[in-house]
Amino acid sequence: MSTDFDPTTNVIEDIAGDYTIDPHHSRVGFVARHAMVTKVRGQFHDLSGTAHVDTANPAGSSVSLTIKTASLSTGSADRDGHLASADFFDAEQFPEITFTSTDVARDGSDWSITGDLTIKGTTKPVTILFEETGSARDPFGNVRVGFEGGVTVNRKDWGLTWNAALETGGVLVSEKIKLEFDVSAIQNAA
Repeated sequence: MSTDFDPTTNVIEDIAGDYTIDPHHSRVGFVARHAMVTKVRGQFHDLSGTAHVDTANPAGSSVSLTIKTASLSTGSADRDGHLASADFFDAEQFPEITFTSTDVARDGSDWSITGDLTIKGTTKPVTILFEETGSARDPFGNVRVGFEGGVTVNRKDWGLTWNAALETGGVLVSEKIKLEFDVSAIQNAA
């Protein structure tokens, strides 16, 4: 766990239960190399999802996530438009990116979630490693749990193949993309 921030809290011993992902306090992001010299970061602002956490039998846990493709943002309107175009995500024809878990494993506070990631009409399995970062009761009485995770994928596996060669060698956009997840989930009322 990172020590760059204040320590996390753990107000509940057992986080088992059903949760709804809080889209206003969660982030699904991506990182790519640009011109093979620096990293460009982006994120999706419109997402929704649910999770069932079974701490006694982690394989009985499940996660479902839906992201609105057109909600991507990199800080550059021109780049965002290009990423939303048919060259990349084709947000008009494929308005959603989805992830549905198929297997969950746990080792202490580390979780391994394998599932089907669908981008641009192509579904491929991925395994995302998550760290349980804590639990809290917020000022509104909600029980929250936090997870941070990530995975590196090859964007070409989902048909995101556009690129441009550089005169100096290499390409404009890396094939390998890091997906980042910072998740705050609210426990559903019993």
